[in-house]
Amino acid sequence: MEDEWSRLGLDLHLRLSPAHGLRTGLEHAVRDAVRDGRLSPGTPLPSSRTLARDLGVARGTVTQAYDQLVAEGYLTSRPRSGIRVADQPAGPPAAETVPPPHAAPSPAAGTDLRPGLPDLSGFPRREWLAATRRVLQTTPGAAFGYGDSFGHTELRQVLAEYLGRARGVVTTPERVIVCAGYTHALRLVCQALRRRGATSVAFEDPFLPDYPALAEETGLRVSRIPVDSEGLVVDRLTGEAAVIVTPAHQFPLGVTLSPARRAQLLAWARRTGAFVLEDDYDGEFRYDRQPVGALQGLAPDRVVYAGTASKTIAPGLRTAWIVVPPGLVAPLRAAMRWDEGYVSVIDQLALAQLIRTGELDRHLRRCRARYRRRRDRLGDAVTRHLSHGSLSGIAAGLHAVLRFPGTSASEPLLLSHLEERGVTVDGVARFYGRPEDAPFGIVIGYATPPEHAYGNALDTLISALREREPAG
Repeated sequence: MEDEWSRLGLDLHLRLSPAHGLRTGLEHAVRDAVRDGRLSPGTPLPSSRTLARDLGVARGTVTQAYDQLVAEGYLTSRPRSGIRVADQPAGPPAAETVPPPHAAPSPAAGTDLRPGLPDLSGFPRREWLAATRRVLQTTPGAAFGYGDSFGHTELRQVLAEYLGRARGVVTTPERVIVCAGYTHALRLVCQALRRRGATSVAFEDPFLPDYPALAEETGLRVSRIPVDSEGLVVDRLTGEAAVIVTPAHQFPLGVTLSPARRAQLLAWARRTGAFVLEDDYDGEFRYDRQPVGALQGLAPDRVVYAGTASKTIAPGLRTAWIVVPPGLVAPLRAAMRWDEGYVSVIDQLALAQLIRTGELDRHLRRCRARYRRRRDRLGDAVTRHLSHGSLSGIAAGLHAVLRFPGTSASEPLLLSHLEERGVTVDGVARFYGRPEDAPFGIVIGYATPPEHAYGNALDTLISALREREPAG
């Protein structure tokens, strides 16, 4: 065992208290490590000779401590197996923890058609591996230091070029900030606004409820602004310091902010000195017409542009970015002074490699073709089998809204019925500040299932809906 322990280079951290004496102190330290789970059942311990050498004590001290702990049932000793941690009786159940407001939903059993996820089985493993290998082969050692809190210069340079080409964003690398996901980006912007003296921000209604809650946690007062068929109702904005919008594909309704509303929104921002945070969460996925350019390109001095790899590649990368107006650079630097939400430099450089070589563009083209086929299959199934249902928000993105006649009061019964059939979707009402004002419908994430499972998932959904389709 000593040879194996030494060969593996394992360390054993024990908290020895000099007040107990050497042997008793060692016994206490091992007991505590077993009880609090730092030494799990089956873990091999170093031989008495090795541990004595590491601790600088006599071998007999370690042997006596081991013998006592074996007698108490904390350790086991078998020929040619050495000393190991024994199985422990189950302790009391852990206290239930409440997830934070912005926690990701737990995986659903059965057919998961909730919005918010791409097809994770389509992760570009080969391309990511090649990019990572290239990064590790060519990156100088200095790149693995602490670096700039705004992100690695190479990724910021590549993002500035890519966003200008693909989304019409006007920026320089100095105004690009790499963030650990969109939630991190929004929190930083809210903190920067607070540093500028802001007291309130506005969100679209409907919208994801977690993000207004996050803004409130930073000390900002939140207002909800309604959305209609042209997008945000700009006339309802008042004295907010900023408004968070999804202009290319409103979440969850899927409408696009009309040209007239875009002009009206930017005029409001210039007149009041407010900022617009443009959440371009799925702007790369448009199917029936040319992509809608970023709002930021029309007013780089008033719009904060936010993008993410969560829909284009995978949320597990925890990589997002914001492009900020000059007036917010200094407040964001200050907000990030004590922030530890950094993205791995290896992942940053791998993403830069994917963009620079065109692999990201090729991946997106494959995804667009796949998701468009899925959307078309969903539309055909609704048309053929659900006489009272109508799809909306389907020109872009990874989800659609299926509406039914009636009021949102009927939604809980429909969701319960679908859940009983093993189908998980989101109801429209959960995204409204006042759920009773919501239309009756469900939000279907048609990108979520793996490719091989989408057909069965769609069949299961349509079958369950036909059993309880609301009548017109």
